[in-house]
Amino acid sequence: MRRNPQHFINDESADLPSNSRRRFMFKSAALLPAAVTLTACDPKQTSSSETPEPPHQSHKPRYFSADEWVFIQAAVARLIPSDDNGPGAVELDVPVFIDRQMEGEFGHAARWYMQGPFRQAAPQFGYQSRLTPREVYRLGIAETDALCIALHGNHFAGLSNLDQDAVLHQLDRGEPEFIGVDAKTFFDFLRANTIEGYLADPVHGGNKHAGSWKMIGFPGARADYLDFVGRNQPYPYAPVGVMGKEE
Repeated sequence: MRRNPQHFINDESADLPSNSRRRFMFKSAALLPAAVTLTACDPKQTSSSETPEPPHQSHKPRYFSADEWVFIQAAVARLIPSDDNGPGAVELDVPVFIDRQMEGEFGHAARWYMQGPFRQAAPQFGYQSRLTPREVYRLGIAETDALCIALHGNHFAGLSNLDQDAVLHQLDRGEPEFIGVDAKTFFDFLRANTIEGYLADPVHGGNKHAGSWKMIGFPGARADYLDFVGRNQPYPYAPVGVMGKEE
């Protein structure tokens, strides 16, 4: 039996209207402890007093090609868009988080059992593919862009929001018959890693300035906040990351 990497999420909000997308984050809060244990890279963080820069200006991709980087930014922007509730995935550097993970233990499946036989199996038997997550991303992005060109005459990033959403729903349902990679597996990684990057400690590259924590009122890794337990009021202090830095 294979080990389950636990990066697959049953997102019941897939069929909700776009303005309700953020509901899935609150259903997925249990992901945060798992995400915090992911490979940490470049722990230096930008000061909250500095003007935020979009990922394509402040981060040079380590794994993704230029075209793949454009795809990642466009895809996560649709999975967690910016709205009146708070910043979106792009604003919180989720693409940076995903790119870093591709070069870490997760991307290389360094701690997974990755030997054969490779078979179709029920989800409870865990991950069954011979492909590492970084290989799933590379093949999945290429296949998705090819699908978009065939159906809409343009790459994914060049489509309208409605067309992008339609393609993502197709991937979620596992409808496209890709060559070399399973469409549903690719989408599950993309969605799970987007949520992780949005909610994880900023030391891992995403959740810039702890933006999602501030949005939901999460205090982070503060040692003691029992004085505020039971009070019907927002927590008054900024969250603290695992490196002991107030964000």
